[in-house]
Amino acid sequence: MTAASGSGTDGSSAGSTEKTAETARIDEPVDVAIVGGGLIGASVALGLARSPLSVALIEPAPPRPTPPSWDERCIAINHVSHRILDALGVWPELSRAAAPILSTHISEQGRFGVARFSADEAGLEALGYNVPIHRIGELLWQRVLAHGHARIFAPMRVAALTMHAHHVALALDGGGTLAARLVVAADGADSPLRRLLGVDTEHRDYAQSAIVTAVRCTRPHRGCAYERFTCGGPLALLPKPWAAEEHLCSLIWTTPAAEVASRMAWSDAEFLAQAQAAFGERLGRFVELGRRQAYPLARVVSRRVHAPRVVFVGNAAQSLHPVAAQGFNLGLRDAATLIELLAGHRGDPGDGELLQRYADLRSADRRRVADFTDGLVRVFSNRLPGLRGLRHLGLLALDLLPPLREAVLWQNLGYAGYTPAVARTPR
Repeated sequence: MTAASGSGTDGSSAGSTEKTAETARIDEPVDVAIVGGGLIGASVALGLARSPLSVALIEPAPPRPTPPSWDERCIAINHVSHRILDALGVWPELSRAAAPILSTHISEQGRFGVARFSADEAGLEALGYNVPIHRIGELLWQRVLAHGHARIFAPMRVAALTMHAHHVALALDGGGTLAARLVVAADGADSPLRRLLGVDTEHRDYAQSAIVTAVRCTRPHRGCAYERFTCGGPLALLPKPWAAEEHLCSLIWTTPAAEVASRMAWSDAEFLAQAQAAFGERLGRFVELGRRQAYPLARVVSRRVHAPRVVFVGNAAQSLHPVAAQGFNLGLRDAATLIELLAGHRGDPGDGELLQRYADLRSADRRRVADFTDGLVRVFSNRLPGLRGLRHLGLLALDLLPPLREAVLWQNLGYAGYTPAVARTPR
């Protein structure tokens, strides 16, 4: 069997380095098997590189090199995520491809109430960063391969699993069976492992899609990220990293499901005009449009984050609406918390008490962020008479009431619940 680098389930490229490993069998167990080599799964693998635990990483997608482009898909990371990526050793290089978010501007179409936050008021260099997804994936995989501590099985899937008293047997579709004392499910919102284990989810279809693209504007963004609530859903523009140009922005336009096909069929000129009408002219005129991609939106929250000898992280634990850019950041805190617990544990990594400790530490953060994003979608998508005025007052209160401002600011920075040790002290 060939065990080679793979691309993350998020579509990020993992490069093309290859390694060879013999077929895994039941009498050759590993301590931790990570199923899913996307951004979160690769982060867990890298975080365990200096631990005494033996690790396997199983990823179904083949390598897909992604050349950089001005309109490539990016993801916003907050301050805590920046600290975690720094602790993993990828931030110094990743920072070269990152656009700092120095301030945020939150508004509602047709109303004058605005809420603003800045890095200065938080005492930070930046509130967060907008980073190309493929670059995060590349760097994580490069580091995992460079450490050489993990056995890599890619492209390969888990076809079945069998629970035993002291391990889980994972049958691989490439042949052979891998035994692991702990399985980390990082296999996405539609987690096959979660289905195999019969773990229920709370599922809510928002009947929306996010249209993701990029725009060039006539005014510089100056590091400001905008969230504009419209009657059909939020429209966000974030500073985009590309050749130090300050006129490029990532654009994420939440669109009712019934309107997605027509918006995707618009000409570039019509799309730019309609997006301009929804957003306004804070960034001047939209003059160039990148490639468009549409992603259906739903809330999928696992009712449990662990089963016997299995733990769920990232989208396998919770997949959220992209409003306020919380999902990936929440998943990275899952990864950092699990790394912290496993690195400090000298016994069985699949111990039930350890997994319950993980669940307890993640509970408040998961609940608060999941409810926060869901609440924003419900409140700002509801057209009930009188509610619009309350939304307007809420934005004004967010801008004017210091205790409320501080609570929302620190939540958006990533300090909403248990904070992993590597990011505990703001700097």
